[in-house]
Amino acid sequence: MSLSDTTEPVSPVASAGPLMPEGRRGPSPMMFLSLGIGTLVAVTLIVVVSLLTGGKQDEGLFVSNTLNGTKAAAFTLPDLSSAGKIHSPWSSGHPTVLVFYASWCPPCHAELPKVADYEAHHHSSSVQFLGMDANDTRAEGLAFAKSSHVAFPSAFDANGTITNQEFKFANLPDTVFVNGQGVITEVVIGAVSTKQLDAGIRLIQS
Repeated sequence: MSLSDTTEPVSPVASAGPLMPEGRRGPSPMMFLSLGIGTLVAVTLIVVVSLLTGGKQDEGLFVSNTLNGTKAAAFTLPDLSSAGKIHSPWSSGHPTVLVFYASWCPPCHAELPKVADYEAHHHSSSVQFLGMDANDTRAEGLAFAKSSHVAFPSAFDANGTITNQEFKFANLPDTVFVNGQGVITEVVIGAVSTKQLDAGIRLIQS
């Protein structure tokens, strides 16, 4: 008996592999289309929400501070450069970049000229820059401000009443962004960067 006499013929269907169980089918093109549309809608919603909330362009620029969201103390202090007085600008509705510095502070000597240059090239009538010369002598503080080309006004906090007691700053420099309602939006401990100034001003203008 030959091999061909004992081997049953194999049908074309059997050789094609197992069939899909009856009633079940593979993914349809419409399913892939629906998934694609759903993903597109989700991504679009994320982008819209991100734009409406300011996105993440400022993420990582600031560190959370306990002063954020609190009301800034109102004050009246001597003007560093004159015999007049300086009042907290937010008390009259002006958003303010409050820059704390002193002649005895080494990091301030690197930072203050950069802040002064920034203010000179980004001057805005809607935002007030105000210096705060703290725990200093008037003569040394004024000389430092002049050598740093500071054009914006500075208050003279001779005994640190505002700097140490109200804002609780132990070291300098520090920068505080206060909106027109007197609410502190961001605080920078240490030297402030140009990007932080840009982002902080956007917050107090909004």
